[in-house]
Amino acid sequence: MMTYPSLVSGTLLRRYKRFLADVRLDSGEDVVAHCPNTGSMKAVNVPGCRVWLSPSDNPKRKLAWTWEWIALPQPEGGTALASVHTGRANRWVESAITAGDIPPLADYRTLKREVKVGEARLDFRLDDPEKGAAYVEVKQVTLKEADGHGYFPDSVSARGTKHLATLAALAQQGERAVLLFCVAHEGIADVAPAAHIDATYAAALSDAVQAGVEVLAYGVTMTWQQSVPIAARLTRALPVRV
Repeated sequence: MMTYPSLVSGTLLRRYKRFLADVRLDSGEDVVAHCPNTGSMKAVNVPGCRVWLSPSDNPKRKLAWTWEWIALPQPEGGTALASVHTGRANRWVESAITAGDIPPLADYRTLKREVKVGEARLDFRLDDPEKGAAYVEVKQVTLKEADGHGYFPDSVSARGTKHLATLAALAQQGERAVLLFCVAHEGIADVAPAAHIDATYAAALSDAVQAGVEVLAYGVTMTWQQSVPIAARLTRALPVRV
């Protein structure tokens, strides 16, 4: 579980220059926040929506605020919370693995981060004397299309395709290789490769599955306190449509 002890809410005015977002806080103050997401942010960059920022007291930082969450209107009514901060996914996954919240990856004795495999790096390697090793690559999913399904990637991802090739090669060598979709959008109930956005990635995922790569998807569950999200935990196992 990851906690957010001091989030501040406001309204998104605009995202620009990839890493910047203008936000009007509930106090009426307009601030510039760091946008920690290099992707297209397709379907989660919606001006006028309620957002939550985390503050920083680091005097060396140029921007005192980081954009964390956005509440997105849903076709069926209400809103769904989605994460903007792509750097959080690995922390959620590591916490979930350690807590035993992801049963297919439970009961490994050690966990290593940022493991070099050939010319690539994968997010985690799990090891156990009896089970052996498991290599895990994490991808955060926030794209929910009009058909109601979740998709990855939200833009062409040569890096993601490279990671699939690395996982496939490991699986062909007899290693356990796992692609884990971290679904950081409360309104997403399943995940599929976004062939309409990156056909190469979709084909590579199909090839990886044929090679023996396991594909898992787990969704974030939020804990709220007085209309403020205060904690995130990866607990919802979701189907993957490959």
